[in-house]
Amino acid sequence: MSQKLVDRSPDLKRLRNDGYDIHVTGTHLLVRSVPYVNNMKEVKRGTLVSVLTLQQDKTIKPADHVVTFMGERPCDHSGNPLTNITISDKRQVLAPGVEINFIFSSKPTHGQGYPDYYEKMTTYIKMLSNEAKAIDPSATAITNPIIVPDDENPVFKYFDSSSSRAGIDALSPKLALGKVAILGVGGTGSYILDLIAKTPVVEIHLFDDDKFLQHNAFRCPGAVGVEELQPNLLKVEYYKTLYSKLRNGIVTHPYRVDSSNANELREMNFVFICSDSGEHKDAVMKVLEDAGIAFIDVGMGVHETDASLHGILRVTTSTPQKRDHVRGNQRVSFAPATGNNEYSRNIQVADLNCLNAALAVVRWKKFCGFYSDLEHEHHSTYVINTSKLSREDQ
Repeated sequence: MSQKLVDRSPDLKRLRNDGYDIHVTGTHLLVRSVPYVNNMKEVKRGTLVSVLTLQQDKTIKPADHVVTFMGERPCDHSGNPLTNITISDKRQVLAPGVEINFIFSSKPTHGQGYPDYYEKMTTYIKMLSNEAKAIDPSATAITNPIIVPDDENPVFKYFDSSSSRAGIDALSPKLALGKVAILGVGGTGSYILDLIAKTPVVEIHLFDDDKFLQHNAFRCPGAVGVEELQPNLLKVEYYKTLYSKLRNGIVTHPYRVDSSNANELREMNFVFICSDSGEHKDAVMKVLEDAGIAFIDVGMGVHETDASLHGILRVTTSTPQKRDHVRGNQRVSFAPATGNNEYSRNIQVADLNCLNAALAVVRWKKFCGFYSDLEHEHHSTYVINTSKLSREDQ
């Protein structure tokens, strides 16, 4: 199917979003898997076909009220042919792979023709499927098929119907950056990956030298099977295998970024820094600043007091428009991870990882213009025990 034609045509897009199995071949619209009844009173599935009237690469009002049908002779629920709409039973080849058996004609009662292809096709769908429902109440033409993109180099393995159904696919291109890097795919980094992977970023680069071990399964998205916990499996390889089911463009780098290789980040469009140790951050940030690349650094400090945990989650953003707060206001620690930090020894706080990641990705989407941003804060924190969310460094 030409997804571009569907995207440009509100009526075809509505058919797709409603879950009908539509396909466009040449100038013919096919609605497949439409339930109907044959002369044996059996519920079958056929295909409705209509010629498309196009103007400037999108549909306009249908030129006529006629559709054709691929399947057996359609009948009512008693097995009687639907002679009221069938005007021909001559087999014809309309296009390669489109061989029709019947021609239907049913004019709208208002006499002004069908206003669009959604009204035209759903009218005929109801005529056929209502007879099928009389035999099988579960019969429906809404099958929600898997939609495979027809782009030459698609980001996703199947069509992003979520954005389309939500009516925000016009905003999604704002997130279509060329290359985004995630430095560290541990707890918070793995949740950032989970959220970024569902956006149209072309390439997501994962930098991490750690192995994916049993304890990692308790602070990452999804459920990890026993069979997936293989010895010497690197985190970057585990996540590439996982998210390559959804999308293309997961690029792995099985090493940490430090002063010796930070220049590799110069080709990135945005960077998430997700390391709990700050010893290499200064060198990495200087490279990003020099290259004019925006980045977000996330952090978490969790401590035990009176048999419960308290602490702060942090999201610090640095953009070409504002960078002085990172060092000037001491928003990021450049010291190695030390001290009595419960996060470093008790990592089973996936909810905090998830929240920290969500706050970071929301901030990234604001930076990209996907979300409205009135405050333009470059530093925010969430205090666990008071539920206070702050915004600073505007």
